[in-house]
Amino acid sequence: MAMFDKLLENLKANRKTIVFTEGTDARILSAASRLLAENLMDVILCGNIDEVKKAAADNGFNIDKAKILDPLTYSNMDLMVTTMAELRKGKMSEEDCRSALQKSNYFGTMLVKMGVADALLGGATYSTADTVRPALQIVKTKKGSNLVSSSFILFREVNGQEEKIAMGDCAINLGYSDRLDKEGNVVLTAAQQLAEVAVETAKTAAYFGIDPKVAVLSFSTYGSGKGGTVQLSHDAVIEAKKLAPDLTIDGEFQFDAAISKEVAAVKCPDSPVAGQANTFIFPLIEAGNIGYKIAQRLGGFAAYGPILQGLNAPINDLSRGCDADEVYKMAIITAGMA
Repeated sequence: MAMFDKLLENLKANRKTIVFTEGTDARILSAASRLLAENLMDVILCGNIDEVKKAAADNGFNIDKAKILDPLTYSNMDLMVTTMAELRKGKMSEEDCRSALQKSNYFGTMLVKMGVADALLGGATYSTADTVRPALQIVKTKKGSNLVSSSFILFREVNGQEEKIAMGDCAINLGYSDRLDKEGNVVLTAAQQLAEVAVETAKTAAYFGIDPKVAVLSFSTYGSGKGGTVQLSHDAVIEAKKLAPDLTIDGEFQFDAAISKEVAAVKCPDSPVAGQANTFIFPLIEAGNIGYKIAQRLGGFAAYGPILQGLNAPINDLSRGCDADEVYKMAIITAGMA
């Protein structure tokens, strides 16, 4: 698939190691065996060594080239505990860290932090929160980022032509409200947060070969509606232009104005984005999550994600309803971004 060409080139030029937090899951083992057979990357599986090997053998998967690391017997656990306690800066004792590191979501994240692995993929059985929380506590946000967000890359072929779009945030941020300091002063507005999501989603889109034309969505186009998310989406466009002056972004738009040239000609004829948007920013997680699933199930798009944005290392989350092929492709995405 052409959208993976750049990622595969990166992997061939710079071999990476990915850690899977759920080493006994059949979907993970299937994807791992395929990645190893194709020699795309090195693989670490977290879990009890005997249990992981048995699960692989029972399902007919060859994982001989994988490294299996058990947090209960890991030889460098003392160093890992000390390092994590330092990172947590008094928020967790060494005893707390040792307890947390018995769980593979924390253990795998520390493997990335300590350079044993380059990237992490989890969530086949863990919730999104259980994948993101260790990442926030250990890997943390990259310089200049104020929050972690997510996007989905959606792909389909129509009459032999590839069509790709990006959507964010559909999985992490429930909504946006002003952040206050202890004295009650606003340190980061809701609009600035949504603007950051828009800019990061545009970067992800560009990485996958999409020339981002970003539409910040609402139930209003250019002030036709009032209340709800209208002002948030309007203000986020202004803030995003400050963050990324060269970014092609506009809104607020209803979805039809963002995607339909005919509707755009009536509602916002002078917009550089309306009628041709390919990167969609949702002001609430409800809208984003529903939106990408409608595109996936009714629009015939394959959805890849959630791709986490704003972290210091590639750590991505799987849907608990994923299949082995999705795990395989998300592993390529995750390691390829390392």
